Amino acid sequence: MQAPSLKPARINVLGVGVSAINMDMALAGITQALEKKEKGYVCITGVHGVSEAQSDPEFRQILNRAFLCTPDGMPLVWVGRWQGQKQMARVYGPDLMLAVLALSERMGWRHFLYGGGGGTAQTLQEKLLERFPKLRIVGTYQPPFRPLNAAEQADLKETVRQARPDVIWVGLSTPKQERFMAEYLTELDVTLMFGVGAAFDFLAGRVRQAPRWMQRSGLEWLFRLCCEPRRLWKRYFKNNPLFVARILCQFSGAKKYPIQD
Repeated sequence: MQAPSLKPARINVLGVGVSAINMDMALAGITQALEKKEKGYVCITGVHGVSEAQSDPEFRQILNRAFLCTPDGMPLVWVGRWQGQKQMARVYGPDLMLAVLALSERMGWRHFLYGGGGGTAQTLQEKLLERFPKLRIVGTYQPPFRPLNAAEQADLKETVRQARPDVIWVGLSTPKQERFMAEYLTELDVTLMFGVGAAFDFLAGRVRQAPRWMQRSGLEWLFRLCCEPRRLWKRYFKNNPLFVARILCQFSGAKKYPIQD
């Protein structure tokens, strides 16, 4: 697989190469990849993804081989600015999805929605078409909550082949969606795949988003914790303190975190 040529500089966040980008830079790279039909996948990565990668070398390699690994959380942006990348800004999954879809009305790109239980993908399709009337959504697919079997894999490949999307949006959880993209990118007739996780639920109106001031101040995790304490408390109370401790070790030189593609 050949990576798209407009691959930006990266910062090192605990051995994960996070793209040193802002929204405009992300859209420029995505546009070039789609125009040139250069296959790749985009990981929307925050503290959770970086933390998961610490105990999973295979997942870390998937992140490092992405066309873009966007800074989805403010802590990653702050680390990037500390490393001299002053242009970095948060490239948040739902915002990136909306920006690409808005651009698609003019560019004519075709989109496919993969993921989302309980009819979320279908609801999302309806919401997006209300917002972007000229948008071309050529299919949806709701997978089971397990790996696809041989028959389902064949069905997905044929569905995508007939739909001919330029982009597949994958709305699963991390690291499930990243593993799916890395495995299926070469198997599916598509140029770019985006792992946008909870963006399906947010944009379909099924889950509330944090206020913008909380997003900008790095407090979105607190809002989500309050909304889903049973599901998220272990993630935040374990990952966040560990992330801070590890970053301090990286910055002080007490531990090396090389980027290994």
